Amino acid sequence: MPVPLLDVNAQNLPLEAELKAVFDSVLRSGRFILGEEVEAFERECAAALGAKHAISISSGTDALIVALMALDIGPGDEVICPSFTFFATAGSIARTGATPVFCDVCPVCFGLDIDSAKAKLTPRTKAIVPVHLYGQAADMDSITSFAKEHGLAVVEDVAQSFGATYKGRGCGTIGALGCFSFFPSKNLGGFGDGGLVTTEDDALAEKVLRLRNHGMHPRYYHSMVGGNFRMDALQCALLRVKLRHIKDYEAGRARNADYYLSRIPELPGAVQAREADCCCPARQAARLADAKLVLPVAYAHNGHVWNQFTLRVSGEGRRDALKAHLSSLGIGCEIYYPVPMHRQQCFANLPAHSLSGCPVSDLLASEVLSIPGRKPTRRSGRCSRVLRRLSVHRGFQFIPTIFFARDGFRFFFYSNDHKPIHVHVRKGDGEAVFEVGDSVALRESVGLKTGELGIAEFLAFEHKELIITKWHEYFD
Repeated sequence: MPVPLLDVNAQNLPLEAELKAVFDSVLRSGRFILGEEVEAFERECAAALGAKHAISISSGTDALIVALMALDIGPGDEVICPSFTFFATAGSIARTGATPVFCDVCPVCFGLDIDSAKAKLTPRTKAIVPVHLYGQAADMDSITSFAKEHGLAVVEDVAQSFGATYKGRGCGTIGALGCFSFFPSKNLGGFGDGGLVTTEDDALAEKVLRLRNHGMHPRYYHSMVGGNFRMDALQCALLRVKLRHIKDYEAGRARNADYYLSRIPELPGAVQAREADCCCPARQAARLADAKLVLPVAYAHNGHVWNQFTLRVSGEGRRDALKAHLSSLGIGCEIYYPVPMHRQQCFANLPAHSLSGCPVSDLLASEVLSIPGRKPTRRSGRCSRVLRRLSVHRGFQFIPTIFFARDGFRFFFYSNDHKPIHVHVRKGDGEAVFEVGDSVALRESVGLKTGELGIAEFLAFEHKELIITKWHEYFD
């Protein structure tokens, strides 16, 4: 059975009746722009995030743009941001007329590397945009200290990290402004585009409110030039339904991450990154010299919300080979992101200091691969299927695993080279050897019920024979 990287219906369809009722309510109200649903959604987001002000915006990209506009950032200004991020971070800076200046990132948490940022400071630097990538907070203490020392505004890009925390504080409430996205793939995924700006500053909140509606206040009086950055009332109403379940969604992703973190390290060459190596590429590289697969780590002081479960696959060509292998077996996976910002063609003419000194970003772009982990399930069946497909990838010489493919009521067993095998079962004091066609007896001998599948641990794989020592059962 295929395992998609993202299954939006896994969240949305269980809420179908409630979502349809909300749609009907908005339809009958006739109020589609701003109004009560928008205001209620903003209040509920502020409460969920621990923010003083939360202002709905038309998209996550527009949230970044309007935040920068509120800080009067424009032509002649420079804004530091990580090179390893989604394009909107840098594109929004460029849209204001300012110059994006790219710094490198940490190879462990994927957040902004403060030493690299310090090297990019010039008299024209006006702001810094840390990105809380994949669901984990950047190092906000060092970033805010650096910003305060040099009079820089901090704009948090929280597009992938709704609900994440840093030392107990909600991401998006630490800098001057926080910018969120409700794109369908995000942790709080909408039904189209949507975004949010948070701030603790009353004056900035008022300015963002005006900017999102053409700079208008009162009606038809414009003290500034803004834009149409309003979020539709229907989107806000639908997201209010999902917001009530956000903690359950977070818990589901955390369970999936815990499963991967406990099982993937059993594979030869697979290791987990260490918080102790944060922002030290040389130390991490030395420790991981023999690693083939590097798992992410949630820092102890962070509340990680696992927007993505992202592996690093070391060795030239190995990441792409693994991606092709998983895709061929129906396992959804994606590269976030294959080209860092300092390598993008549209930024080729930026000043040299904007584009230099990002070796970790280049490395990560060649290694990262995100695998399924977002289905809010209480069982790990999908994750088990992903693990099995990982375990038989020849590029890593992982241990072979028994595959189960259902055809009617029959089970077939394959080795990692997809050829039939003999299976030597050791269960309690008894032992038995079964041919591939004797699947019913094999299934009964290891205690699997009809329609139930499992993954095996074993001691040996020699001469087409497996010695099974333990079964991990799950429901397909």
